[in-house]
Amino acid sequence: QVQLQESGGGSVQAGGSLRLSCAAPLHTFRTYCLGWFRQAPAKQREAVAAFTIDGSPAYADPVKGRFTISKDNTQNTLYLEMARLKPEDTAMYYCTAVVCTSSGRLPYCSGGYCPGYPGQGTQVTVSS
Repeated sequence: QVQLQESGGGSVQAGGSLRLSCAAPLHTFRTYCLGWFRQAPAKQREAVAAFTIDGSPAYADPVKGRFTISKDNTQNTLYLEMARLKPEDTAMYYCTAVVCTSSGRLPYCSGGYCPGYPGQGTQVTVSS
């Protein structure tokens, strides 16, 4: 059973920053690659950032250069540093354990379905 607990969401003005955290059990941390997905109102869930099979990160184009995914292996915690936030970043963000993808590739979502085991999510709201 995969149990992930996100925290760190909130409301911020455009241009601001937030850091999301995700606590994961040791087994999950070692077995899966971890990433962040998001789902905005009336939109399909999408992958935002994730670690890949070789340990390198992959990012969705809209967040490249603004978001940074990282992890603390001693604390079994995944992070997402979000900078220069935009109103279109408003969404529920889900920490997700996924089967590792090849380097440079995000997990593939199709028809509203994304692979993996998500947490409960944390809301990020960016106002203009």
